[in-house]
Amino acid sequence: MELAELVRAAGLTAEIRGEGETPIAALAYDSRAAGPGALFFCVTGLRSDGHEHAPAAVEAGAAALVVERPLDLGVPEIEVADARAAMAQLAAAFNGDPTAELTMVGVTGTNGKTTTAFLIRDLLEAAGRSCGLLGTVRRVVGGEAEEVERTTPEAIDLQSTFARMLEAGDEACVMEVSSHALVLHRADAIHFDAKVFTNLTQDHLDFHDDMEDYFEAKRLLFSAEGGAPALVLEGGISVLNADDPYGRRLAEDLGHGEDGDCLTYSAAGADADYSARGVIFDAKGSRFECLTPHGHFDVITPLPGHFNVENALAALATAGALGLDMPGAVRALASAGRVPGRFEPIDEGQPFAVLVDYAHTPDSLENVLKAAREITERRVIAVFGCGGDRDREKRPLMGRAGVALSDLPVVTSDNPRSESPEAIIDEILAGIDGLAGGGGQVRTRDGDGGEVIVEPDRHEAIALAISRAEPGDTVVIAGKGHEQGQEFEGGRKVPFDDRDVAREELRALAAGAAR
Repeated sequence: MELAELVRAAGLTAEIRGEGETPIAALAYDSRAAGPGALFFCVTGLRSDGHEHAPAAVEAGAAALVVERPLDLGVPEIEVADARAAMAQLAAAFNGDPTAELTMVGVTGTNGKTTTAFLIRDLLEAAGRSCGLLGTVRRVVGGEAEEVERTTPEAIDLQSTFARMLEAGDEACVMEVSSHALVLHRADAIHFDAKVFTNLTQDHLDFHDDMEDYFEAKRLLFSAEGGAPALVLEGGISVLNADDPYGRRLAEDLGHGEDGDCLTYSAAGADADYSARGVIFDAKGSRFECLTPHGHFDVITPLPGHFNVENALAALATAGALGLDMPGAVRALASAGRVPGRFEPIDEGQPFAVLVDYAHTPDSLENVLKAAREITERRVIAVFGCGGDRDREKRPLMGRAGVALSDLPVVTSDNPRSESPEAIIDEILAGIDGLAGGGGQVRTRDGDGGEVIVEPDRHEAIALAISRAEPGDTVVIAGKGHEQGQEFEGGRKVPFDDRDVAREELRALAAGAAR
């Protein structure tokens, strides 16, 4: 495709300085990936400026540049106000605007994105629609799973993936949409048929100024009044959590009830289009009656916990928005939604439960511990920490939630990155009322507050929690979920999987008991 043709197809009004008939064979935002015939985007990032890497891209064969200021490197240039925004538009055009042909569902929110996305994909597949997936745990193209590095990739990678989905025979795609992706224009130029908002709780305040700024970022997906972006495409049906205060704000902004373009759901008795009543939890999952515009249905899901009732309702409401058969969607939900590292049971025949979960925010930790309590006969033992180089304000809140909702909290490392694990733990402990001063592994709380165990080594913390478990207890290992590495200073990443460590320690425990 020629450069001028590509610019026209993308709907850009920017002027081309240089030869508009230049053939474009590829797109790149990393100079190391820029080869002959590439259009290189000089993207300004958090740590680097793509303009500084443009000479290397041209030397590697880049045929043209998208710039925010003139560079005059001897190749055609398209000067734009925001190279990231232009990248999304041009990537969509270069790949033939693939999302115009896919049924697209975007899921955003602090917690529940991954499980909700998995559920919606399962319901679409059960309805006979081959469905791709993009998210935190994995990418699925044509039924084949692929590894991912981030929740929402850059626009070039996204649009090429959508094109591959079409080529592989996918008819639909469900994707998680992070707040970072919305602010950084990765989700621009996508034709969403349904857009889901799960909730908003504290996280990512290292990136966003405050909760209001975080909400405005999420609202970009929905083009709501006051937060309408320039390039996130209008249209599609919004599916919003009426139990969340930010979800209610969004519903009001979008004019819920005025037309059929906005649906709400509630697991807590709020007035909503899709709601649950008579909820029952047990070790097998959750059961409830779902009230919908299509009638009342008895719903069974293998996913336990109130938060998973919300996720199930979000999936059913999205199914309704997409015109799926509701009785069929309800039937499919009975076997849908098991997600790696999300309330994942680890069973080596032990007389107590072990659950691994990705919960890494105060709200998600609270949710998972409450869900564990609902299915536990005796004690809940919680292993948790906080990531380094991330939102520090949530650390004491994590400590408070972990202590309030477990019988034996074990505070440990998560991904410390460049920070001291001990310093992070001290900030977590600052949120625990009545904690006696001093060091040591076992800290006591005033009165009958019980113990708090501190073990910076995550493997040892998991081993300790399992060694302290008794029949009828539940051990919740929170924070990393599906992750298969632990990140330390200097970008060093060592292999580490909570699930593998738990299995190893359970087998060692069984072997010791058998001797």
